[in-house]
Amino acid sequence: MANSQTIVLGGGCFWCTEAVLKPLKGVTQVVSGYANGQVPNPTYREVCSGRTGHAEVVEVTFDPDEISLHDLLVVFMTTHDPTTLNRQGADRGTQYRSGIYVDSDEQHQAAEAVVQELTDDGVFSDAIVTEIEPLDTFYPAEDYHQDYYARNPAQPYCQAVIAPKVSKLRAHYLDRLAA
Repeated sequence: MANSQTIVLGGGCFWCTEAVLKPLKGVTQVVSGYANGQVPNPTYREVCSGRTGHAEVVEVTFDPDEISLHDLLVVFMTTHDPTTLNRQGADRGTQYRSGIYVDSDEQHQAAEAVVQELTDDGVFSDAIVTEIEPLDTFYPAEDYHQDYYARNPAQPYCQAVIAPKVSKLRAHYLDRLAA
């Protein structure tokens, strides 16, 4: 696809973020991985230790003719809690931080605009703490993390944590889901 773009997003657990963003119209690929840490080619175990500096993220490839960066970011921001620092639910540590990792001024401006829009609209009662930073590094996670929810829907974590986020996606953004 000649007009595809990518952006890296961290909404806590990458399994959750992948499961929410992958069904959107215009999203062509979602790869779970690790961004902006100090250790080259980290493993899941290393990242989970909280000592590598990486965030659990997804690299999202999308067609901006089908879903704008603005709309993608709104869905991302409203399907996780961007008001908790280094935490999503029971997952705690810097690896679970909320982040938008950009590779251009255009992406940075779009991210800032969405955060300001959600703040002005009072979507969240607490301040948004999502970091907006240049993408330094991205490493794909191990194969068993890719499509985790789709391959493990009966797993207890998937049922308790991911399924409610997917339900929220369907409730609020049904018109934006691929057929």
